[in-house]
Amino acid sequence: MGALSYRAASNAACGILAANFLLTTPALAQTSAINAADTAWMMVATALVLMMTIPGLALFYSGMVRKKNVLATMAQSLAAVAVISILWVAFGYSLAFVGDGPFIGTLDRWFLTGMTMDSVNPAAKTIPEALFMLYQMTFAIITVALVSGAVADRMRFSAYLLFSVGWFMLVYVPLAHWVWGGGFLAAMGVLDFAGGLVVHLSAGIGGLVAARVMGPRHGYGSDNLSPFDLSLAVMGTGLLWVGWFGFNGGSALAANSRAVMAIVATHLAACGGALTWGALEWATRRKPSVLGMISGAVAGLGTITPASGFVAPWHGVIIGVVAGGLCFWACTWLKHRFKYDDSLDVFGVHGIGGMTGTLLAGVFAVSAIGGTAGLIEGNPQQVLIQFYGVLATLVWSGGVTLVLLKLVSVFVPLRVSLQQELEGLDISQHGEALQ
Repeated sequence: MGALSYRAASNAACGILAANFLLTTPALAQTSAINAADTAWMMVATALVLMMTIPGLALFYSGMVRKKNVLATMAQSLAAVAVISILWVAFGYSLAFVGDGPFIGTLDRWFLTGMTMDSVNPAAKTIPEALFMLYQMTFAIITVALVSGAVADRMRFSAYLLFSVGWFMLVYVPLAHWVWGGGFLAAMGVLDFAGGLVVHLSAGIGGLVAARVMGPRHGYGSDNLSPFDLSLAVMGTGLLWVGWFGFNGGSALAANSRAVMAIVATHLAACGGALTWGALEWATRRKPSVLGMISGAVAGLGTITPASGFVAPWHGVIIGVVAGGLCFWACTWLKHRFKYDDSLDVFGVHGIGGMTGTLLAGVFAVSAIGGTAGLIEGNPQQVLIQFYGVLATLVWSGGVTLVLLKLVSVFVPLRVSLQQELEGLDISQHGEALQ
């Protein structure tokens, strides 16, 4: 009995000490606001979005250029990952997502200063701030990489690097803050769930301006510029399609029903876009091409992006069909009517798609899903707000891109020489070539 009494007394004393320790250590006693399920999902979504650039976009783009430019095209996507990642940590994240100024954020998180294991961003309170930063980094990477498709086959690699740095600083970071970081477009109520304005329209209009400034490829309109290996582009499309689940579903910033609704709408829009583009080719050219179907799928994915977290799944089908039709028209009739050589149809697919999806978000938005009603639910003003967001993005991205290209050309030529273009960018820019 003495031994048992001693043991009971010891256990009681330990219990009292433990209780006192917890009461005097709030950091351990309090339940963390960080949610394990949300964190796990966002880690997966981050990996999926990074996969969209390498290898997804790298394969998609390189499969549609000529053999002599495959490695150079891949190099542009790879360089975007490396360069933009460093710049995002240095200042991009802080300027885009820290502070609530109408036009730009602050440098309080310069090189992630003050970020801890337990800190969170107000935009995503249930996941670590470091994870939110990393997730948003992958968006910045793919946006910069997207622009390169408009000037494929002819842009000097050194000029591309300088342009990418400037475009990231002056176009992407401000737009990300305006729409997602508490800037003036967010204050107006502009809906852009995952990047119709910030990613697709900004890259699309930037690519169009770059294509016009650079001029057409040698032989454009007369020579055979057909893709080297469409099987690479198909594999790239598959990676983009799957990665888009993280792109749109992850933009819910939590493992919840809204993320699921966004993923379902995304998948259906891709299907609608692929089928519509293929059907239009079948009707006009007697054969549905593989290039057309994958272009339609990407058009559907890009167009549903701004609306995905605000609309019902069946709206995704409608938006995908509209995307397939409009982007087909832009990549065929519009492109040839105005005679611009957008090599891989960045404007025709992403620019037109991002613009269309942003406007349709104002039409189909469901208050029960995203908290905002659209035109169909009796809020026509939302369409006008969306139009204002489109206009602001067009003016800013297009204007800054033009000035930036002129500035870069002062330091290095934008375009390779005619001899280097004929030889191929793989050899002339990187000293390598496919056998």
